[in-house]
Amino acid sequence: MAKHFASKPAAKKSSAQGLNEHRARKRFGQNFLEDDGIIRRIIKCISPKAEDNLVEIGPGKGAITQHLLEACPTLQVVELDRDLIPVLLSQFIARYPDFSIHQQDALKFDFSSLLGEPANPLRIVGNLPYNISTPLIFHLLSYHGQVRDMHFMLQKEVVDRMAAQPEEKAYGRLGIMVQYYCRVENLFDVPPESFNPRPKVDSAIVRLTPYEQLPVVAKDVKTLEKLVNTAFQQRRKTLRNSLKQLMPAAAIEALDVDTGVRPENISLAEYVRLSDALFELEQG
Repeated sequence: MAKHFASKPAAKKSSAQGLNEHRARKRFGQNFLEDDGIIRRIIKCISPKAEDNLVEIGPGKGAITQHLLEACPTLQVVELDRDLIPVLLSQFIARYPDFSIHQQDALKFDFSSLLGEPANPLRIVGNLPYNISTPLIFHLLSYHGQVRDMHFMLQKEVVDRMAAQPEEKAYGRLGIMVQYYCRVENLFDVPPESFNPRPKVDSAIVRLTPYEQLPVVAKDVKTLEKLVNTAFQQRRKTLRNSLKQLMPAAAIEALDVDTGVRPENISLAEYVRLSDALFELEQG
């Protein structure tokens, strides 16, 4: 029997009935992918295998779920909308008895609980709601040591920010912190007409692969996050001016980084050097 971990049981409906009746809910940021060609491209990029510890966030009506289950019958999904649970169960329960559903908010979900014994690194997939994509990415980064890779459908603007390099307009806090933990690959764009209802923006597929060994290591990641956040809150100011609220002018002048430029003009490695200096200063 398929494992269902919903907080409260929901009445079962037939697959066809559930699919026809369920309408996308704005409060959940739902846009259901319906383009078979795009779905096939996504599955090819993921290349799921039977032995994978595969997790899908926000399976919706199961458009991608079906293909993932064909390759990996032990797929687990995290879905917030309780009305979609019976739709998913009625579609897949008979053929895939090891299919598991967690009726939870992915923003609060403990993904480490899915590792199993012995621990098998997670492969996470999802068509992420635009309204929670950035905080959800930061939540998932906290599990970077337990994740093999992540493939997400996101607003194209968000993917551009994640992959941006210094000197680019999209470069900022999100890209720096994602790139601290992961290699970022912008795979391909997805047009609005691939969804129902159609979003007002373009989407893109991104692959995030956590590093086995971080290319640069900060002495304290919380300090790095604080410094980057402070710098980009006033991105038109020079770093020298932005950092005044964190460190004395003399300490800023002593840094081995050009702080006379704007925040988007220095690299991740330079931000790590700045944060290490700030951490040492705060430690006294």
